[in-house]
Amino acid sequence: MDKRLLRLGPVRRYAIVLAGSALLAAILVVAQAVSLAAVLVAAVDGRLDRAAPLVCLTAVVLRGVQRAGADALPGRAAAGVKAHLREELLRKATGRGPGWLAGRRAGELATLAGRGVDGLDGYLAGYLPQVFLAAFVPLTVLGWLAITDFASAVVVGLTLPLIPVFGALVGWQTGARTKRQWHLLSRLGGHFLDTVQGLPTLRSFGRERAQVRRVHEMADAYRVATMRTLRLAFLSALVLELVATVSVALVAVPVGLRLLDGRLTLGAALVVLLLAPEAYLPLRALGTKFHASQEGLAAASEVFAVLDAPPPATTEARLPELSGLVFDRVGVEYGDVVALREASLEVAPGDRVALVGPSGGGKSTVLALVLGFTAPTTGRVLVGGVDLSHLDLAAWRARLAWMPQRPHLFAGTVTDNIRLGAPDAPFDDVVAAAVAAEADGFVRALPDGYDTDLGVRGLSSGQRQRLAMARVWLRRDARLLLLDEPTARLDPASEAAVITSAARLAADRTALLVAHRPALLSIATRIVDVRAGRLTERSAAEAVPA
Repeated sequence: MDKRLLRLGPVRRYAIVLAGSALLAAILVVAQAVSLAAVLVAAVDGRLDRAAPLVCLTAVVLRGVQRAGADALPGRAAAGVKAHLREELLRKATGRGPGWLAGRRAGELATLAGRGVDGLDGYLAGYLPQVFLAAFVPLTVLGWLAITDFASAVVVGLTLPLIPVFGALVGWQTGARTKRQWHLLSRLGGHFLDTVQGLPTLRSFGRERAQVRRVHEMADAYRVATMRTLRLAFLSALVLELVATVSVALVAVPVGLRLLDGRLTLGAALVVLLLAPEAYLPLRALGTKFHASQEGLAAASEVFAVLDAPPPATTEARLPELSGLVFDRVGVEYGDVVALREASLEVAPGDRVALVGPSGGGKSTVLALVLGFTAPTTGRVLVGGVDLSHLDLAAWRARLAWMPQRPHLFAGTVTDNIRLGAPDAPFDDVVAAAVAAEADGFVRALPDGYDTDLGVRGLSSGQRQRLAMARVWLRRDARLLLLDEPTARLDPASEAAVITSAARLAADRTALLVAHRPALLSIATRIVDVRAGRLTERSAAEAVPA
């Protein structure tokens, strides 16, 4: 049993119910065998025993009810556990922020949250219930056999361990092969999603057929690994069936001989013959279900690697007033790449600082530090004299209004997308924000206006930027404005609309603006050149956006 899964509350509750169900099943197995043997003995002797058939029938009915409940429970419980795991995985991933997500392939995370978590069905609905049956039923049967016929109990006790021993020997190989199978599936999912997302680029360079061949090769490798795992699973099933059959024969043959010699009563012989297969059955089924559980456990290991990742260290200090933003000799490294080195900058309330410089110089990293998406490798970022790493980042971000370089529009209405940062905002405020962002005109021209579903309706780059600007306008309480190249990839008309809106928005706020085009510099009160990870303040005449 995976101890990490037992840390989850739904799994612990599920395990307690399974233990009670398995104990009831063990008692009913013995009751059914004993009562059936009594019925058969009474029939052979020609006696009329009304109690035995009634007990036997009751045991059969109760066992059927217990089996039906045991079959229905795992599906519901597994669905609840999977929903809980996905919720925790999403919470952890979003809590770590874009800086952490950027180090993982989106396709691999999608495969992990989808097919990976679904793979736990085999473990939760198949293997885990069988673990409890394999623990309770053989021991209960063995105890009753010891009372009925000690010699048969000794044979069963000596042969029972053979099944888990052989199962473990085969299981070692199965676990290794299943981990490789899951790794190949994860790579396939990640590569396929990356290929689909980059299809326009691949087509423009004539490389789509090469990627189709690559996906085919990876799918073929996954198929081969899956078939090898299945071959091993079928082989182990054959071995376990053979061991169980031979073990039952070792019990049945001596019982028959002693019955003929008169050293064993018919009733005792029937009880032994009925119970012996029941002792081996749960262990045989456990070995079979073990293989079906391995893919889910391999995926669960990666899920817990995400869940167990240490969270960003915060002391959740009370948020200070935004009396100044200070970069104190900040350094940021991404592996071997140095994004910022000994960067120092003071931003006073009301300052509108434009960050200029070549691509890759570290401008977006400065904004990522303020947003808490990236932690400094060295130095500190201070807000009102308090280290940003000590603050509650969710509360801090609620004070910010951020427009990223490539704003994402989610499937949903235009209204829902503008309300992203203020979900309770009245519709009149949404319209006012759209008007301020100069987006109201094109929104009303859409088929359903503000109720247009953007999941099925494409927008131009300029329209997307203006909707993103409307989101920022709706964050009226945000005193710090972060704009990351808001006019990138826009035509002159759209650029002018965004610049006009941004100028009004930043008029009475503190702002950090990443500028690649001269038009945005008109908003700034200060200009800082970010080059090779270093910050240098420039005059307007010296600054030339790159």
